[in-house]
Amino acid sequence: MTASVSVLGIFAVDLIFRSDRLPVTGETLIGNSFATGPGGKGSNQAIAARRSGAEVFLISKLGADSFGDMGRQLYETEGISPDYLLTHPEVANAATVIMVNEQTGNNTIIVVPGAAGTITADEVQGAATAITASQIFLTNLEVPLVAMQAGLETAHKHKVRTLLNPAPGTPLSPRNLPSL
Repeated sequence: MTASVSVLGIFAVDLIFRSDRLPVTGETLIGNSFATGPGGKGSNQAIAARRSGAEVFLISKLGADSFGDMGRQLYETEGISPDYLLTHPEVANAATVIMVNEQTGNNTIIVVPGAAGTITADEVQGAATAITASQIFLTNLEVPLVAMQAGLETAHKHKVRTLLNPAPGTPLSPRNLPSL
């Protein structure tokens, strides 16, 4: 039997800058290297699950731009169905700026959820078929809280196991989480 996993999260293009140290406020440094690559907690989880052999349903929203196109191509290559990938025609795709201190490994990260930050509870409920067909539902706090709540509520209602990665750090209260 193949495992089935549904993931609610974002695809972001990571812009990674490496230097000997991180800049302080108001300072400009010359970096050592720069790279881009696919990222986003949900996207990374979906790809890892797919590469482990699971059937994966990714629920997300991409921009109608070159970064969004990069995500669509990635999922086609990885064998992840586009059935639950929405497109926002006007908001750019998510991007992440990551600055890494090569001496210590410390980093500073800014995530702009972009199009994925506009996913609504109704849109997540529209993907209920994917969630209820899964053995586990994964999400995190890069998506709007109302979308995360809708996904968890749908999963709990249908007795699908859930996993919430509480990152990036966002204050949560019991009212943010459906009862188990």
